[in-house]
Amino acid sequence: MAPPPGPYSGTSALALVTAFSYSDLSIVYGSVKLKILKAQAKSHKKAEAKGHH
Repeated sequence: MAPPPGPYSGTSALALVTAFSYSDLSIVYGSVKLKILKAQAKSHKKAEAKGHH
């Protein structure tokens, strides 16, 4: 097992935390963006349906 990252180990704890937080942010951003796009698509369909009547 590798020793825990220290100040002189080459991989700092801060770098690891930053890498994890960036991946978490991209996952959250992706899911939020998907929800927004789905909501826009629904409202667009409703507007089209109203326009045809």
